[in-house]
Amino acid sequence: MKNKYMPTAIHMYINYFVHGMGAIILAQNMDFLTDQLHTDTAGVSYIISALGIGRLLVLFISGMLSDKFGRKPFIFVGMGMYSLFFAGILISPNVTVAFIFALLAGMANSVLDAGTYPALMESFPKTAGTANILIKAFISAGQFALPLIISFLIQNEMYYGYSFLLCIGIFILNGLFLIRRPFPDHRKPVEEVKGKTEVAASTNFLSKPRMWVEGLCLILIGYTATATFYLISVWLPTYGQKVANMQDTSSLQLISYYSVGSLLSVFITSYLVKSLVRPVTFVFLYPLISFITLVVLWKFPTPAVCIASAFIIGFSAAGGVLQLALTTMSELFPTSKGKITGIVYTSSSLATFSIPVITGILSKTSISDIILFDAGVTLLGVALAVIVNVRYRKVVNVKSAPAI
Repeated sequence: MKNKYMPTAIHMYINYFVHGMGAIILAQNMDFLTDQLHTDTAGVSYIISALGIGRLLVLFISGMLSDKFGRKPFIFVGMGMYSLFFAGILISPNVTVAFIFALLAGMANSVLDAGTYPALMESFPKTAGTANILIKAFISAGQFALPLIISFLIQNEMYYGYSFLLCIGIFILNGLFLIRRPFPDHRKPVEEVKGKTEVAASTNFLSKPRMWVEGLCLILIGYTATATFYLISVWLPTYGQKVANMQDTSSLQLISYYSVGSLLSVFITSYLVKSLVRPVTFVFLYPLISFITLVVLWKFPTPAVCIASAFIIGFSAAGGVLQLALTTMSELFPTSKGKITGIVYTSSSLATFSIPVITGILSKTSISDIILFDAGVTLLGVALAVIVNVRYRKVVNVKSAPAI
C-alpha cells in the first residue's frame, strides 16, 4: 500500500536541498563577501559561526514546541526565516549586519529540523533510519550543485547573488506545493505511547538504556560528527588552494566530489540499514574511515589526495552519521521525538558555532593545522562510538528488536 505521506516527504526533502546550498553558500562566496563586507577570511568565518549560534539558541525549545503544536508550522516558519537570510546577506553592508542574518539562518535550520525529522519518523515509523538518512542525500545534492552554479557565475562574470536568489525561488515554489500536503498526527494518546514503550522495554531491551552513558555519548557524537564534515565543507577548498596549490575553480569543485561521495553513501547506507546492518554500526565505522582519511590528507597535501579525500570524507563523514546517531538515540529512548531531535541537534549546533571560531583562529597561522584538528575531533567520535556500540549490545535484544 502506498504511503499517503510520500508527496509530503518529497517536499520536505526539497527544503534540505536548499539547506545543503545554504550551509556552504557563505564559504563558497568567501572572496565576494570579503569585498562586500570589507573584511577578511577570518571575518567571514566569524559570520559562518553565527549559523551555529542561531541553531543553539532555539533548537531545544523548538523541538519541545514541535511536540506540542505539530510539525507543519515549524517547517514553514523555517522556510521563511531561511529566505530572509538569503536576501539579507545580499544587502548586508558590514560584518555585523551579515552576522545577524546568519544568526537567522541558524535559527531557521533549527526550526526546520524540529518539524521535519519528527514528521519523517512519524510518516515512516518502520523505516525511520532510512527516512532520516535520505535528508542527507538532498543536503549533499545541494552541496554538489552549488559549487557548479558558482563556478558558472564566475566564469560568465555574473552577479554572485544569483545563487542566493535561486534558493529563495525554490523555497517559494516548494512552499506553494507543500502547504496542501497532509502531515501525520503528532498527538497520539499518551496511554498508547506509554503502552508501546513498555512493550518495547520488555521485548526489545535486555536492560534499561542509560541516558548518562550511551545517551550522553550519542549526544556528543552529534558534535563530533557535525564537526568532521562541517569543517571540511568550509575549509577544504581553501586547503586545496593554499596548501595543495590547486587552481581556484578546481579547489571549489572539491566540495562537489565531497557531495558525490555523500550521495553515494546515503543510498548505500539507506539500503543497508533497512534490514541488514543496524545504524549503530555505521556510527562507529564511518568516523573511523574519516579519521584515517584526514590523517592522510594532512600528511600528503597533493591535488590528487585532496580529490580522493573529498570523496571519501563525503562518503564516510557526510553520508548520514548525524542522522544515524539520532535514529539510534530514538531507538534507545523512543518517546518525545521532537525533544530528542532537539537534544542531539543542540550538540550539533555547538559544532557549527565553535568550529568556525576555532578554525578561524588556526587559519591565521596554519591552514594545515585545521585538518589535523579535524582528525583529532573525529578520533574522539570514534572513541564515543565504541562505547555506544558496546552498550547497545548489552542493552538491546538484537534478536527481537527490529532494525529501524
